[in-house]
Amino acid sequence: MSAVPKRALIRTDSRSADGSCPASRLGRGTSITGTLDTEGELHIHGRVLGTIRADRVVMAPGSDVEGDIVARDARISGRILGRVFALNVTLDSTADVTGRVFHHTVEVARGARIDARMPWRPLNFFETLEQLPETQP
Repeated sequence: MSAVPKRALIRTDSRSADGSCPASRLGRGTSITGTLDTEGELHIHGRVLGTIRADRVVMAPGSDVEGDIVARDARISGRILGRVFALNVTLDSTADVTGRVFHHTVEVARGARIDARMPWRPLNFFETLEQLPETQP
């Protein structure tokens, strides 16, 4: 049993200017395997194999993620193979998405490559999400 209280994986409210965390950056030459967890914003320029949890995730062109992204806002300009759980998702023209994108709102730029299911979810789905659903083989 954990002493850490259960919390929703995604906060539906934005942080105030006073309580915000500085942005974290994952550089081009950096590769991470495992779980990245931050309460602030995460800019990805490198490669991640695993799960990312952040308030806001920004994937730069040329970045690569294999796994899950869990965030309030996700802006994807790189390649993702996996799942995205985010209230607001923006797929830029250089995005290459394979998997599933669970969202409340989505914006897709012309030129984005999408080989994914993109099911809409109501706000309460994100408010009550305490653990990620298991992936199906």
